Amino acid sequence: MSGELTVKLIDTHAGGDVSRIVVGGIDPLPGATVRQQMEYLRDDADGLRQLLLNEPYGAPEMSVDLIVPATDPEAAVGYIIMEVMGYPIYSGSNTICTATAVLESGLVPKQEGRQRFVLESPAGLVRIEAVVENGVVEAITCEGLPSYIDTYRASIHVPSIGNVTYSVAYSGGFYALVDAAELGFHLTRDEERSLADCAYRIVEAIQAERGFSHYTLGDVGPLPFLHFMGPVEQVADDFFRSRSTTYVHPGVICRSTTGTGTSARLALMHHEGSIKQGDRLETVSLRETGFIGELTGTRREGTHRVVENTITGKGYVLARSDIVVNCEDPMVECAGVHHILTSGHHDTE
Repeated sequence: MSGELTVKLIDTHAGGDVSRIVVGGIDPLPGATVRQQMEYLRDDADGLRQLLLNEPYGAPEMSVDLIVPATDPEAAVGYIIMEVMGYPIYSGSNTICTATAVLESGLVPKQEGRQRFVLESPAGLVRIEAVVENGVVEAITCEGLPSYIDTYRASIHVPSIGNVTYSVAYSGGFYALVDAAELGFHLTRDEERSLADCAYRIVEAIQAERGFSHYTLGDVGPLPFLHFMGPVEQVADDFFRSRSTTYVHPGVICRSTTGTGTSARLALMHHEGSIKQGDRLETVSLRETGFIGELTGTRREGTHRVVENTITGKGYVLARSDIVVNCEDPMVECAGVHHILTSGHHDTE
C-alpha cells in the first residue's frame, strides 16, 4: 500500500472562525455516547486533531468538527469538537458551522423556510432552528449551554498589568470576563496581538491563584478563556449591542465573538439586572461580524442563577475538499491517527 489515505472535509466559517467539518474518511469510533467517543479521540486518537490543525494541513486558529452517527434516536447526527486547546464539550460557532454543513451536505435535507432538527454534542442534545431562503442557509439558531456567574468582580494582581477586576462565568467552559476599556482597549483590529498578550497574562495569573468547579460537572480543568467586553449600547427596548472579543489559547484571539462568550455575557448582564427574559444581545467582533444571544429563561440551581439562552449566526461554506494523508510525507505524523482512518488497518496487512 502507498500509505495514502483520504479525509473528506467541508470547510466553513461563522463570524470568521473557520471550522473544518470532517464528513468522511474516519472509521466508527468506540463509545456508547458522543461524549464517550470524544473521550476515545482525546485519549487514544488525538492524532486526528493534531493532523488537521497543524502544518501542513491547518493552523491553530481553526477548529475541527468530526461528524459521527448519533447515539440518541432524537438526533440527526453527532459531532465532536476539536480545537488547539483540546476537546471542548460545546461551542456556539462550531455548532453553527456543523449545522450548516449538515444541511449543505444533505445529511439533513434542506426545507425552505424554518426547519428544526437536533444534533448530539459531547455536552448532550442541541436543538437547531435553521432559516433557509431560496435554498441558502441564512441563519442557524442553536441552544447555548445553561450559563451562570461563578465569581462576580474579583480582583487579581497581574505582573506587568497591575490590578485587574474580573468576573467568571460558565457557559460551556469557564470564562474570565473583563472590561476592555479598564485595560485600555477599544477593541479594534490593530489591537489583536496586544489583546492576546494581555489575556494570556490574566489567564495565567488566575490559573496560578485558583481553580473552578462546575456545580454538576465538577472539575472541568483550569479556566481557559477570557472575554473582553466593550460598552453596551441599547438599540431597542429588548435589543443590546456590544463590541467583544474572546481569547482561547496563547496567541489566539477568535475571529468571532464566540457563542459561548456571548452566553457568558448574557449570564453577567442578567446577574447585574441589565437584561431580562426575551432580551437579545448582539456581540460584535474585531472583524465586524456578530452573533446574537437571546436570554430565553432562568432557573435556580442551588446557589446559582442559571441563564438559558440561544445563539444565532450564519455559517458560510468555504470549500469542499479531500485531504490526502500521505504517511510517507515527513511533514505528516500518522502515528496517532492511522488506526481510525478508513482503510488504515490495511497498513498492517
